[in-house]
Amino acid sequence: MVLSLVNLCAREVVSDHSSSQDWLSCVPRELYRALLDAAFTRCCPLAVGVLVQRWPERKLTVGGSRKAGECPPNRLCVQALLLAVVRGLTDKRCCLQMLDLSGLQCENGRVEDSMGGWSLSVALCSMVLQARSAASRAHRRDGERERKRGLEAERDQGTIKRDRGKVGCGNSGEGSQGGHRVEEVEKMQCRTNERMFLGDESVKGVRRRMEIQRRKTLSEGNSNTTSNNSSLCDQGWDEVVMVHVRADLFVNSRSWERVRDALSQPGPLRLHCRYLSVEELSAPSIASLLGLLPQRGLLGVDIRYSSLGVSGLAMLLPLLAPFPQLHSLRLHYCNLDLQRAQLGQQGALQDMSKGLGSLKRLKRLCLTALRLPGHLRLLLSSLSQPLEVLELPYLCLTSPDLAFLSCSQHAPFLRELDLSENWLDESSLPSLRRLLAQAESSLRQLSLCGCGLSDTLLGALLPSLSCCRALRSLRLALNPLSRTGLLSLTHTAAGIPSLRLLLYPNPLEEYEPGLPALPSSAQLLDWPLLEESEGRDLTLRLLDEVLNLRDRSRDLLVTSDLLNYSPDLTVDE
Repeated sequence: MVLSLVNLCAREVVSDHSSSQDWLSCVPRELYRALLDAAFTRCCPLAVGVLVQRWPERKLTVGGSRKAGECPPNRLCVQALLLAVVRGLTDKRCCLQMLDLSGLQCENGRVEDSMGGWSLSVALCSMVLQARSAASRAHRRDGERERKRGLEAERDQGTIKRDRGKVGCGNSGEGSQGGHRVEEVEKMQCRTNERMFLGDESVKGVRRRMEIQRRKTLSEGNSNTTSNNSSLCDQGWDEVVMVHVRADLFVNSRSWERVRDALSQPGPLRLHCRYLSVEELSAPSIASLLGLLPQRGLLGVDIRYSSLGVSGLAMLLPLLAPFPQLHSLRLHYCNLDLQRAQLGQQGALQDMSKGLGSLKRLKRLCLTALRLPGHLRLLLSSLSQPLEVLELPYLCLTSPDLAFLSCSQHAPFLRELDLSENWLDESSLPSLRRLLAQAESSLRQLSLCGCGLSDTLLGALLPSLSCCRALRSLRLALNPLSRTGLLSLTHTAAGIPSLRLLLYPNPLEEYEPGLPALPSSAQLLDWPLLEESEGRDLTLRLLDEVLNLRDRSRDLLVTSDLLNYSPDLTVDE
């Protein structure tokens, strides 16, 4: 990446914090963004703090999609940013009104000193609560100051009345002296009233915008009595939102109470959620959390490892309907085991179907390990709009399920399809081929890992795969293929011009002896590979020959590594 002259100079400037007071006083607002980016790149938390505290624009965006090779912000820099936001509430130079931290979290555990989604969510909620506490303290100080001003005004008013009484009852010689005293007291009262109208400019507080509006209202002729001033200060002091904070929230059983407090208690910072991820929470806890979220701006909900059951999920789905921009729903391991007959199960399934149908903008649906054999038609037929992303791993799909999916309204619009760990046989193969034919112009990512695809089944499927001209990612790991079947797969994949990633299974010849004739994905995952590398070297050499023959050795990644392949290769151009 070639850096511009501005970026190079910004890196040098922020690296010397001792000179920050010199350049901060003269730097134009147009350079704040470049300086902040340089502070994050060079890991200068002190520079991040001073820049954010006096941010000159109404909006600040930190996070979002990162370029290839770009590291996420350091943990210390993120913490400095959050502290600076709170300090900026009392800094008159700060113009910040909208802070967007969506996508700031780093879920790659191999990146050193980064901040993951769970710790970032806790830090965000702590920032919101800290800002509210600071606002509460400032409100108490201002109330005490107003009370003292009121007492001072009452004392001055009493002095005027006493002096006027003396003037009316005294002789003419004393009248002149009393008149002078009345004039002095009236001047003192004018100065007191002026302070009450204009306020103390040296006072700084998180309520400065409300104070400015209050002074303007008072100057237009409202009552300037102490009681009215107190009522204006007390009315909705904690409802004044100065900065709106938008982020992705990750909530589990340990952080749920803190997130709930941050969302429910009003204050100068208002928390908005873009994507909500919850883990190990009960259905009532998730329901209460959804009730606290602002309805606008929520794009997706991800629920993991929560024992919801069909009835719990049927209760939650209608609560998602009020969110107008929600387009993604992901459910992972939520214990919806329908392989066991239970009383009232069919009615709960009907409610679940109606709940899905109420999500009018749903484009992505993930149902991982919910074990719903034979119920795909009931669930998907209620959707009014076609899905673009459908993930159904470990769903125990049956042949009728695949037959419905291949003829449904969703098939021609699918961009991503994940059918991993659903056992495919000859009876399901025609439906799968019809599904690929329907989605050949739209499908970008296809995952068939652990589906029991042998050489024969895959050979019958390869002509349909070769017609998917928009395919960028093809995952077929943990399938029982021989080296011959793998070479046929690679030859077909290399003929798809748009393909950038092929995740292939280790051929059966590379495993230790003893595997069954048609091993499952669990057996292939646990069974040891041959210690000698001759078999793997032969496979790699044959794969390279196929890629070179097709002139795809540079732009197509072919790998069997389940963990270390780059997901960036699957992003649409």
